[in-house]
Amino acid sequence: MPTEIENINPNVYDRIKERQVTAKDEDENVADPFDKREIFDLIRNINDPEHPLTLEELHVVQEELIRISDGKNSVHIHFTPTIPHCSMATLIGLSIRVKLLRSLPPRFKVTVEITPGTHASEQAVNKQLADKERVAAALENKHLAEVINQCISARG
Repeated sequence: MPTEIENINPNVYDRIKERQVTAKDEDENVADPFDKREIFDLIRNINDPEHPLTLEELHVVQEELIRISDGKNSVHIHFTPTIPHCSMATLIGLSIRVKLLRSLPPRFKVTVEITPGTHASEQAVNKQLADKERVAAALENKHLAEVINQCISARG
C-alpha cells in the first residue's frame, strides 16, 4: 500500500439523514424484504482507508448505485473511487464485499464493481473482486484482513 495519500484534498459531501425506524420495521412477524436503503445503511459508514471519512462522505457509495433483488437473492453494488487512478480501489471493494457478506443472510449473491468509466483499471479491479479464490486468499492475509476490519469497524 502506498505511504503517501493520493487524493490529499477530496470532495466531502453531506451525509443523508438516518432512516426512521418504525414499529413495523422492528416487528419480527412482518415480512420485510431487503431494499436499497437497507443495503446502503450497511455500507455507508465503511471507513476510507486513506482519510478519516466514510465512503458515504466521499460519495464512493451512493444509494442510487445499488441494485437488490430480494426475491432473486442478489445484491449489486457499484462504487466510485474519488480519483481515476486510486490504488485503494480493490481494498475499498473488498471492504464493501466483506461487510455485506458478514451482514446479509448467506442466500445473497453479492457483486461489487467499480462504477463504469470512473477508474483507469476498472476491468482489472472488477476481475479481482469477482474472483472468489482471490478474495478468499486476500482475506487469509493477516495484514490485509486487519486493514479491512479497520475499514468496516465503527469509529468511536
